[in-house]
Amino acid sequence: MVIEVKASSVNPLDVMLRSSENPWSDNRPDILHGDVAGVVHEVGDGVSGFKPGDEVYGCAGGVAGQNGALADYMLVDAELMAKKPESLSMGEAAALPLVSITAWEGLHDKLKVTKGDRVLIHGATGGVGHIAIQLARHFGATVTATTKPRTLDIAAGLGADHLINVLDTSVQEYVRQFAGGVGYDKVFDTVVGENIKNSFEAVRFYGDVAVTLPVEDTFPVLMKSLSLHGVLMLIPLFNGINRSAHGRILTEVAQLVDKGVIKPLIDPNPFTIWQVADAHRHLESRQAVGKIVLTMD
Repeated sequence: MVIEVKASSVNPLDVMLRSSENPWSDNRPDILHGDVAGVVHEVGDGVSGFKPGDEVYGCAGGVAGQNGALADYMLVDAELMAKKPESLSMGEAAALPLVSITAWEGLHDKLKVTKGDRVLIHGATGGVGHIAIQLARHFGATVTATTKPRTLDIAAGLGADHLINVLDTSVQEYVRQFAGGVGYDKVFDTVVGENIKNSFEAVRFYGDVAVTLPVEDTFPVLMKSLSLHGVLMLIPLFNGINRSAHGRILTEVAQLVDKGVIKPLIDPNPFTIWQVADAHRHLESRQAVGKIVLTMD
């Protein structure tokens, strides 16, 4: 299926592929960026559910030799795509695919969050974190989220039951206040690095932790008999398996967006696709809040 690109968004992967050696460096595509929103231009034989003129969104390239969204047109696998939320602009829709699939896989597929769970989410205003808060609340959990002082006001609008300033509240303190002194049933760590120690400290014995980046020291997993889950939504793009799951997740996310359950957090600095280097620098500055969007206009 060929789509006319209207917008994309920046993910850390895009910057990593451009600027550093990584496990996928030997098969970089010529055109970067996976997240895309646009209009169906042409469909191939056997494609059902889409027709020219449909507004769609997805994470459908920019890795593993598959060209991405920094172009006028993008060839995509229809299984990776979904109709975009009707209530969102193209730019807002382009902010969602990678982070919403990651949040869904972490919370729904791996942690199996359900009503009554006490869930801790690290990185409240990050790309994955802000969607994870809204999804966990939708699944019925009581949500605690962590953030830094400069984003406290923004994070307060995302719907977490408890919001933690990580610079002035210890793990012991928020576990005592909001997790019964026992610990959280489930932790979704979108920060990882040194922060993983906080996740292992905050989770209860026999609890679950999901991570989006590698973990070097897993000794605490054994000592608390935890279940540790890795979340890498790019596997269907790298390996060509389970691609239809992405389309199904994005269809459900679009419905939740149009019902007002999920709202993307968009960084206030606008960029066009022609300013992609500036957009990457903004992400690298660590001053971005939510998702950085690039539009064709």
